[in-house]
Amino acid sequence: MKLSDLLLMANASLFRNKARTFLTVVAIFIGATTLSLTNGIGSGLKAYLNRQLGNLGNSHSLVITANVKSATGFNSSGLAPYNPNQTKLISGRGGGPNGTDTIIALTSVDINKIAKIPGVVSVQPIYSLAPNYIALATNPAKKYQFSISQIFGNASLDMASGNNVSNSSSLNEITIPTSYVSSLGFSNNNQALNQMVIIGLTNALNQSSVFSAKIVGVQQKTLVGSAQAYGNNALIDQLDGFQSEGLPVSQKGVYPSLMAIYNTNLTTQELNNLQATLKKDGYTGQTIQNRVSTVFTIINAVTDVLDFFAVITLVAASFGIINTLFMSVSERTREIGLMKALGMSKAKIFTLFSLEAVLIGFWGSVLGIAFANLIGRIVNSITSKGFLKDFPGLQILSFPGINSTIIIVVIIVVAFLAGTLPARRASRKDPIEALRYE
Repeated sequence: MKLSDLLLMANASLFRNKARTFLTVVAIFIGATTLSLTNGIGSGLKAYLNRQLGNLGNSHSLVITANVKSATGFNSSGLAPYNPNQTKLISGRGGGPNGTDTIIALTSVDINKIAKIPGVVSVQPIYSLAPNYIALATNPAKKYQFSISQIFGNASLDMASGNNVSNSSSLNEITIPTSYVSSLGFSNNNQALNQMVIIGLTNALNQSSVFSAKIVGVQQKTLVGSAQAYGNNALIDQLDGFQSEGLPVSQKGVYPSLMAIYNTNLTTQELNNLQATLKKDGYTGQTIQNRVSTVFTIINAVTDVLDFFAVITLVAASFGIINTLFMSVSERTREIGLMKALGMSKAKIFTLFSLEAVLIGFWGSVLGIAFANLIGRIVNSITSKGFLKDFPGLQILSFPGINSTIIIVVIIVVAFLAGTLPARRASRKDPIEALRYE
């Protein structure tokens, strides 16, 4: 008897007692639905956050700062030695006297040093720009406060309309977040494309100037990063060049942090070695994943807790499978004896009853995942028009094919294991005793 024949026989046997089979499948169905929904929440949030990582920088980049311990003047053994070549910057971000922090500045010396580390492709300074305002070139009287940052390497922002800025272009380009669109007087995102804006800036000599740039894209509202504009290298270099005019020599060419692009072919271990080398040289290098790891950790923790309850449901359902098959074995004792008398081996009888368990798991998981997908469509439709309407592209429930496949396989394995005990009992029945069974 072929496996296909056993499969058809097992499927037919399940429908002998439709009510009992239906209730057992429902138990698996509930577990599969719960497991799919909990994974769907995690997958939906992770997919959205992964798309938003472009707002933080290149996916193969390290944000590099000077070692924090040296910046505060202390190390693990006490006071750190004075280094006359270090430049210190003061920022009003917390901890130190008068609510300020002392930061060790990075210079061209650090840029050249880091660029020579194996695995590093390029190093750029992260400019700290403080523009006065942004305004439409056609309406310069209406000025608005804003902030701007630069794009590194192949970083890709999640765009609502238009394109990312091009660092290879010699023309000044800028992208703006959706929150700027109405303020600048545009009725929709597309209307803002290709419009010229002017950016006002004041340098250390108290001189003011304006710089023009073309809007090439509008960024989606994001949960990650801040609502700021982004400029290409041509624009950022002009802004920084003017802003730096009049600064003391000690404050020129110094930066609070750098952006290093590393080789895309680096393995996880090689990346860890690169970060260790930076630490040894007195730097701290963080990937984008490091910077948002807390968010992903929280999502994973919540998903794991919800998955735990789904697993409990599946464990309870597995006892239903055991009970169903034990009853089936008892009811079909004479049938089992007849199959053995006709030459069916113990292995095939074991396979027959195991396949019944597998089919219960299969139908329950497939129907559960299909139902979860239906719920997901309804929930996503409602939330996208409700409290998530300001976050286009965010689907609170997502069901990647690989995740659904894994859930089906896991449930089938659980069902198979649950069915092994009844299947073993059926395979070990004595044919003579089975035929005498009343």
